[in-house]
Amino acid sequence: MRAIKGYRSDNDGVGPHPAVAAVRLAVRRSLAGLPAGGLVLVACSGGPDSLALAAATAWEAPHSGRGSRPAQPAEGLRAGAVTVDHGLQPGSVERAAAVADTLRRLGLDPVEVATVEVGRAGGPEAAARDARYAALGDLADHLGAAAVLLGHTRDDQAETVLLGLARGSGARSLSGMAPVAGRYRRPLLDLDRATTRSACTAESLSPWEDPHNGDRAYARARVRSDALPAVERALGPGVAVALARTARLLRDDADALDGWARDAATRCAHPDGGLDVAALAALPAAVRRRVLRHSAVVAGAPSGALAAVHLEVLDALLTNWHGQREAQLPGGVRAVRRCGRLHLSAPPPASAHLPPEHQPEE
Repeated sequence: MRAIKGYRSDNDGVGPHPAVAAVRLAVRRSLAGLPAGGLVLVACSGGPDSLALAAATAWEAPHSGRGSRPAQPAEGLRAGAVTVDHGLQPGSVERAAAVADTLRRLGLDPVEVATVEVGRAGGPEAAARDARYAALGDLADHLGAAAVLLGHTRDDQAETVLLGLARGSGARSLSGMAPVAGRYRRPLLDLDRATTRSACTAESLSPWEDPHNGDRAYARARVRSDALPAVERALGPGVAVALARTARLLRDDADALDGWARDAATRCAHPDGGLDVAALAALPAAVRRRVLRHSAVVAGAPSGALAAVHLEVLDALLTNWHGQREAQLPGGVRAVRRCGRLHLSAPPPASAHLPPEHQPEE
């Protein structure tokens, strides 16, 4: 790794600062199992969490070969980075360029700046997140990256669980962010923000503080500045650790229930495309609702728009049926109970609603 101004080298005989060592160890464990010579990309905003992650990855990836001793760089991974310019603040172009320059000086290569246009769907936070992940996915595809590393910490996990509790979410939502989800990996979920900040200080890195993180217009910012500290004051320290542990336990439960639901969906499927009502109704509620949710999404209902109230109406066709024939779901999906089976269907093409004189010619 090329040194940057003020960067403390491990060659001084003292070894890394404990916070630096903790971040590096977390990254090392996360990189395990990736193919030698593969490219890993760090998604870095320039904040303390992702900057500490970038520095640790620049150090660990080339030394990620087999064995307890560092391997030669050729045996390890290649480490690159991407910073996303959301264009939401004045000077965002210059800020992204400065972050990219820091990443290059850390020794990451390639380093890319992805400029995105943030829409409005789902609110500003969700729209920015959707645009960011779309850009990360496209760039990872383009570069052939084996993994994309994200800088979410244990504190982020605790905030996610609290937000899910406030929405009345189920186990899958309350299980928070997974350490590995497809190509995305979150090495820092067992570390807190204090550790990443200490790592940046020890390595003479100057992180950028995103003003949106303190903007009380955003629910997550209010949870960070108000809700979590209030819970800590009321219940004592360690709440963030407990919430993160709860997420991990619930994720195990949700994974098991999802597997059960997949098997149940196969057993309940009828050759005509419907689902057997009696077989579905006999399932435990947690499994049955997972089958129903999956079926609704397959039929065309947007996953993010499916709320508990929709699943309750759908479930009533099975467990509280008194003659009602159908349920309307987001995305125009229609669920109909007929002849002992439940059929979920996508909305007809727009042309089907037009009078004959407006039908397109064949």
